[in-house]
Amino acid sequence: MKCPFCGFDDTIVKDSRNSDDNTSIRRRRECPECGSRFTTFERVQLRELTVIKKNGEKTPFDREKLHRSISIALRKRPVSVERIDKVVNSLVRRFESLYEGEISTSDIGAAVMDSLSRLDSVAYIRFASVYKDFRQVKDFEEFVKTIDEMVKPVLEGKETNND
Repeated sequence: MKCPFCGFDDTIVKDSRNSDDNTSIRRRRECPECGSRFTTFERVQLRELTVIKKNGEKTPFDREKLHRSISIALRKRPVSVERIDKVVNSLVRRFESLYEGEISTSDIGAAVMDSLSRLDSVAYIRFASVYKDFRQVKDFEEFVKTIDEMVKPVLEGKETNND
């Protein structure tokens, strides 16, 4: 592993341990050249994913971008960083196992919306405002109204059967 501080090619692993959810290995490293210490994480990657954007452009899937967008939606909400990590890990595993290398931004957005709807309703609406490109207050009102219509029968104990 290359030192991020001085660029030396051969760093030393000082400590390794599994992450809390056993999905990655945390390695504490030291550079023998400059003496700097840093941490790396090692994760299993089932396959390389390419994201197909709405305009047709293709870019490599970026796990950190997914994590950032979910974290932004959950900012100042009562959800721990560990829980966010579990959601991201779950989504990435789902994408890598269901898709054969290419995934659309709309599929990613729909999966994130599904996860956030079960995790935190405020974060769900925050994410939806960006994902669905809300432009005016009425866009929010209409979206919240559809959520209320879906939740109301459940709250009243009258689940609907849409068959």
